[in-house]
Amino acid sequence: MLGAFPQTRPRRLRQAPFIRELVRETRVTAGNLVQPLFVAEGALAGPIAAMPGCARLTLAELADAARRLVDLGIPAVALFPVIPQALKSERGEESLNPDGLVPRAIAAIKAAAPGLGVIVDIALDPYTSHGHDGLLSADGAVDNDATVEVLRKQSLAYARAGADVVAPSDMMDGRIGEIRRVLERDGLHNVLILSYAAKYASAFYGPFRDAVGSSANLGKAGKQTYQMDPANTDEALREVALDIAEGADMVMVKPGMPYLDIIQRVKAEFGVPVAAYQVSGEYSMMKAAAAQGMLDERAVLMESLTCLHRGGADIIFTYYAAQAAAWLRESAR
Repeated sequence: MLGAFPQTRPRRLRQAPFIRELVRETRVTAGNLVQPLFVAEGALAGPIAAMPGCARLTLAELADAARRLVDLGIPAVALFPVIPQALKSERGEESLNPDGLVPRAIAAIKAAAPGLGVIVDIALDPYTSHGHDGLLSADGAVDNDATVEVLRKQSLAYARAGADVVAPSDMMDGRIGEIRRVLERDGLHNVLILSYAAKYASAFYGPFRDAVGSSANLGKAGKQTYQMDPANTDEALREVALDIAEGADMVMVKPGMPYLDIIQRVKAEFGVPVAAYQVSGEYSMMKAAAAQGMLDERAVLMESLTCLHRGGADIIFTYYAAQAAAWLRESAR
C-alpha cells in the first residue's frame, strides 16, 4: 500500500503561507516600478476618460505626485507631455524648445524630489500635427534619417534640462548611436539611454494616444513601417543587439504581458537591464473588468506584475505603480 503513494510531494511546499513565502522565486518590490506621468497645462489638464484613475497633471500637481512617489519607494517616473494643438507642427519644432513643457516639468520634479529619477520620452508624436513619431518626407513616408537629427537634438535638450534617462520610443534606425554620440560630446556621460528597442505596432496603445492627444492627429494612419510586427520574435533580438552595440544602457520591450516571450528571450540572450511597459490598454482593461466586478483588481494587478518580473523584466513601467507600491507596503505590515 505504501508504494501507491508518491515519494515526493511538491504540494508540501505550498501547504501554508509561511512556506510559500520562504520558497517564492520572484518578488516584485516598489523598486522595480516606474510611474508614467502625463503633464499638461491649462484646459488640457484633468482626468483621462480612457484611463480611469489617471490624469494629465499640472506642474504643481506633478511636484506633489513626485513627493508621494518618493514616499512610496518608487525610484523613477516617466514623463509624457500633452501639447496644445496650436504648438504642434509638421516638423515638431516645439520638441526642441528649451523653455517647453518637458524641461519645466523636469525642473519641477527635481525641485520637489531631487532623488527621484526622471525618464523622458524621446519621440515626436506629441509634437507633430500628423501624429507620427517622425518627420514625413514629400511622399508621406516617415523619414528615418531626418527624424534622427531631431531626436538627437531633443535628447540633448532634455539631458541639459536635467533628465536622468532619455528613452527613445520612436523605433528609428540608428538613433541610439547618434544620441549617445551627442551626449558624450556634450560631456553628459552619465545620462542613461533606455531604448525602446522592441516596440511593437500594437493595438494596446489606444488609451495612451487619447491621453497625449495624438490619436486624432494620427487618424486612420498606422505606425507599422517603423514599429515592429507583432508576429515577429527573432527581429526583436536583432533590434536589441543593434541598440546595445550603439550605446543603450537598458532596453525596453513594449507592450508587456502579451509579449512575455520577447521579454524572456531578450533577458536570456543579452543579460542587460530589461524594462517592460504595462501599456495603457492593459491598464484600462484591468480597470474596466474590475469596475464590472469581473476581476479582483488587486490580485490581478499583482499577478501581472509578478509575471512580468518572472519573465525577465527588471524594470516595469505601469500606470498602477503608485497603487501597487501602496498595496505592497500594506502587505508587508
